[in-house]
Amino acid sequence: MNKIKLFFSGISLLPPLFGFACLSAQSAHRPPAVPLVANDPYFSIWSMSDRLTDGPTKHWSETPQPMTGLIRIDGKTMRWMGVRPRQYFAMPELDAMKQESLTVTPLHTRYVFSAAGIRLHVTFFTPLFPKDLDVMSRPVTYLSWSAESTDSKTHKVDLLLDVGPEIAINDTQQPVTWGRTRVKDLTLLNVGSRDQAILHQSGDRIRIDWGYFHLGVPANVASSTALAWSSMATFATQGVLPDSDDQTMPKPADWRVHPVHLAVQLPLGDVGSSPVERHVLLAYTDNGSIEYLGRRLRGYWQRNGMSEAEMLQRAEQEYPSLEERGVQLDKEIIAEATQSGGEDYAYLISLAFRQTIAAHKLVADVDGQPMFFSKENDSNGCIDTVDVTYPSSPFFLFFNPQLLHAQLEPMLRYAALPRWRFPFAPHDLGTFPLANGQVYGGGEETEDNQMPVEESGNLLILVAALGRAEHNWDFARHYMPQLKTWAEYLEKNGLDPANQLSTDDFSGHLARNSNLSIKAIEALGAFAEIADATGDASAAKHFRETAKGMAAQWQTMARSGNHYTLAFGAQDTWSQKYNLAWDEVLGLHLFPRSVIDDEWKLYATQMKPYGLPLDNRKTITKLDWQLWTATLTKDPAQFHDLVHRLVLWSDQSTSRVPLTDYYDTVSGQQIHFQARSVVGGLTMKMLSDAGTLRAH
Repeated sequence: MNKIKLFFSGISLLPPLFGFACLSAQSAHRPPAVPLVANDPYFSIWSMSDRLTDGPTKHWSETPQPMTGLIRIDGKTMRWMGVRPRQYFAMPELDAMKQESLTVTPLHTRYVFSAAGIRLHVTFFTPLFPKDLDVMSRPVTYLSWSAESTDSKTHKVDLLLDVGPEIAINDTQQPVTWGRTRVKDLTLLNVGSRDQAILHQSGDRIRIDWGYFHLGVPANVASSTALAWSSMATFATQGVLPDSDDQTMPKPADWRVHPVHLAVQLPLGDVGSSPVERHVLLAYTDNGSIEYLGRRLRGYWQRNGMSEAEMLQRAEQEYPSLEERGVQLDKEIIAEATQSGGEDYAYLISLAFRQTIAAHKLVADVDGQPMFFSKENDSNGCIDTVDVTYPSSPFFLFFNPQLLHAQLEPMLRYAALPRWRFPFAPHDLGTFPLANGQVYGGGEETEDNQMPVEESGNLLILVAALGRAEHNWDFARHYMPQLKTWAEYLEKNGLDPANQLSTDDFSGHLARNSNLSIKAIEALGAFAEIADATGDASAAKHFRETAKGMAAQWQTMARSGNHYTLAFGAQDTWSQKYNLAWDEVLGLHLFPRSVIDDEWKLYATQMKPYGLPLDNRKTITKLDWQLWTATLTKDPAQFHDLVHRLVLWSDQSTSRVPLTDYYDTVSGQQIHFQARSVVGGLTMKMLSDAGTLRAH
C-alpha cells in the first residue's frame, strides 16, 4: 500500500492503553477520502482512492467529476491524476507516476510523485481563512506544481490538466456551452449548462447546474489551452493540444457524444535541480447562491458589486500572499491542536477542517451582512439545520464566532415570524439551497416528528455561547421573546422528555432520553446566563435555580448502579452523555464532577476497535459525539485511547468517502452520512482548553 504521511510526523508515543498498542512515530496515515477542491457543497471534489491515479476525481456525492493530469517527460506520457478515460479508446495505455507521499493539512493537500528522473509536487490549496470572509467566500481553489530533476540530468517536461464538463452540471444528459475569455492576468476557459436555471432545484445528492466553471491560466507564463474532446489523446501521442476549439454547441456532457473538455498544457522546459513552478485557478461562479424567505442572495464576495472578472483577477494577483498566509495558518492550527490533544488529535483536525467549512455557503443579505448556510449532506439535504449547527459549533466558536452568528441569524429571524406558531424552536429552513421555511417532520403545519426539546435546547446553548464568545449580548437581547418562550417550554418538558426525536434521529424516537434531558438542563442554565447578561435578573435567578434543581433530580432518576442510564427507568442501559460538554465549556457547573467520572469508568469498559458506541443498543457511533465525550475526561490516557481508535478507524475503514460521522465501531464501515459539517465538533477539545467561553 502506498505510504501517506501527514504534515506532522506520526502519532504520539504513548504507552498501550486499554489493550491497544499505539502507532509508532514512523507510521503512515491513509485518509478515507482526500479533499482536492473544497469550497462549498456544490464545488467539492475529492480523491476517494489510495493514490490520486487510482480512480477518477469525484464530487462528495461520489458522482465522477473527472479532472485528469498527464505529464510528458522526454517524450513519454504518464498520469499524475485520474485514470485512463474509457472514452479515449484510441489513447495508449499510460503508466501512473509513483506516488511517494500525500500530506493533508487544514488548508492544503500535497502530493509528491516521481518517474523518469523527475519529482513532481502537486498541491491543492483552498484559502478558507475563517477570519477573512472576503477570501473565504471566493469560490476558488489553487492547483500548483513544482518539478525538479532527481538524477542530476535535465529533462524536457510538459504538464497537462484536463477537466471534463461534468464539473458544471447535475446530469450528463444536460447540454452545456463553453467559451474562453480574458481578464488582465488570466486566460479563462469556461463551461456551464445551456439553460442556466438559477436556483431551480433543491435536494441532497445533486450537483449545481447553474453558473460556470472556470479554469484560470496565468497570462505571464507559456501555455496552450484548448476546448476540445481530443486534448488528452493529442497530448499523449503528439505532445500538443488540438489547434482549434470545438464550436459544436450546445452538446451534452455524455462521453458518448464526445463532449468538450477544458485543457491547459504547461511547458516547463528543461527541468534540472532547480524547481520549476506553475499554478492555475479552479473556480465556480453563480449568480444566485441561496434563496432565503423568497429573496435570492449572492455570494458574500459579491456584496459590493464585484464582478466575476474582478474577483478572479484579484484571486490571481493575491495568490503568493494567500499561499504564504495559508502555510502559516496550517502551522498554527496544527500546533494548537497538538498542544490540546496530541498528534492523533491534530491529524483528525486536519482531515476535518476544510470539510467543515465547505459544507456551507457564505452569502450576503440585502444589507451586506453575512449569512452562512449549512447543507445537511448525505442526509436529507436540509439547509441551516439546527442540530447540524449545534455539533459543528465548537469549530466556529473557536476559529471565528462571527460565522456562528451568521448561521444563527437566519434561523432566529425565521423563528420570530408569525408563521412559526409553535412554542419550541424550528429544525431547519428548508432544503438546500432554498431556505424558505421548515420542511422536516410536520414542517410549519403540525408537531409530528419535530424535535422540540432538541432544537430549543440547541439554540439556547448556542446563543449563550455566542454571547460569551463575542462579549456582546445584542443578538440575544433582540431575540429574547423567542428565547424565553423556549426556556419556558424546556422548564415544562425538558427534565423527562416525552417519546420524541433527538439529534440522533437515526436511532428513532426514544422516551425519557437522559442525554436529551441533560441538554434541556444545560440549556436552562445557558438561558439564565443570557437573562443575566441582558438585564433580566429575575429570570436569571429563576432559571438558574430551576436548572440546578433539575440537575439534582436527574442524578436520582438516571442512576443505575455505578453509572447513568440511556433512558430513565431503563436499568442496565448506558449512553454517551456528550451534552455534558457545555457544563464545562460554559462554566455552568450544574452537575458534580462525579457524574462524568462514573460515566467514564463505564466507557473505558465498552470500547470497540474503532471507538465508543453511542449507547448499549448497537455498536454504531458518531464521530463528533465521541470527541465531545473524550473532552469530558480529565484522564489524558482515556482521551488519547479513544482518539487513537478514531485514527485507526480513519486509516483502516473500507468506506472511502469524505469523513463520515456515523459508522460501526467494530467493522469500521460507514452507516450513513458523509462530507457533513458536523465533523467541526472535533474542535470541542480545543474550545474547552481555550476557556474563552467560561464565566469571568
